[in-house]
Amino acid sequence: MGFFERYLSVWVALCIAAGVGLGYVAPSAFEVIANVEYAHVNLVVAVLIWLMIYPMMVQIDFGSIKDVGKKPKGLVLTLVVNWLIKPFTMAFLGWLFFKGIFADWVDPQTATEYIAGMILLGVAPCTAMVFVWSHLTKGDANYTLVQVSINDLIMVVAFAPLTALLLGVTDITVPWDTLLISVMLYVVLPLFAGYITRKQLDKKGPDAVHKLVSQCKPLSVMGLLLTIVILFGLQANTILAQPQDIVLIAIPLLIQTYGIFAIAYFAAKRLKLPHNVAAPACMIGTSNFFELAVAVAISLFGLHSGAALATVVGVLVEVPVMLSLVWFANKTRHWFD
Repeated sequence: MGFFERYLSVWVALCIAAGVGLGYVAPSAFEVIANVEYAHVNLVVAVLIWLMIYPMMVQIDFGSIKDVGKKPKGLVLTLVVNWLIKPFTMAFLGWLFFKGIFADWVDPQTATEYIAGMILLGVAPCTAMVFVWSHLTKGDANYTLVQVSINDLIMVVAFAPLTALLLGVTDITVPWDTLLISVMLYVVLPLFAGYITRKQLDKKGPDAVHKLVSQCKPLSVMGLLLTIVILFGLQANTILAQPQDIVLIAIPLLIQTYGIFAIAYFAAKRLKLPHNVAAPACMIGTSNFFELAVAVAISLFGLHSGAALATVVGVLVEVPVMLSLVWFANKTRHWFD
């Protein structure tokens, strides 16, 4: 891991502090950013999200999908966890905590937006960071690539309807036009752009993709950190008035993350998967494509919304939690091998 990746939790924390401070001192500057939008899609954040997503999409080699039949159990585990378990448990935990346990501490409208943000995290399986988690657990890199590729193809067609279903179940009005624009902007187009770019780079040799991704990495990190600054800048007054809300959002997210990993890891052991397949399979099911979740939350509910805040808290929670799960996976390698 590079310097920025290793201390990502630190940079995220510093950007949260910077965003809150700047939002309190100069709220008008963030209002200008919030007003730069089209069809409820904020254009400034859209550019930053693209900086994060595009290098991830370039790394995906869809030619690897032909190898999917060689070890189907790990792929089946990932798909079941990602699409049949995780979104629904996230929606349930959001409803349980913010409509039940925390109902007296958060107003109903804000609680509904927090649930929406959690749902968006639950419906967006990890695309990029899972390569880091796989590497740290000595996972099978090629198999991880197949899992990510299949997930991305499913996401193109399943993200919008599944999101709409779960948001509808939790009594949230779904603006279909904005949701479809978001999926097109943040999934379909960067996926297509990454595919075209990779085809051109493959002609230049095996190192061309790695070279481009390395060159884009600083921009990707910058995109992530600036997005966090903007989001927390817009949420500054809410955070300063109700700092406990960050903790309230983090609690069900922590339960969800550790719970999903436990389910996937237990299933992987019962399926007798080798550790180098089991570990990345469980990491993909546990981690989130938070860049997409943040972007769609902004598009659907606005930069000021509780949904946007919930997805950003997801970023804050995910990195240290996933590193703890990497440690656990490495310590229990003997359970599988």
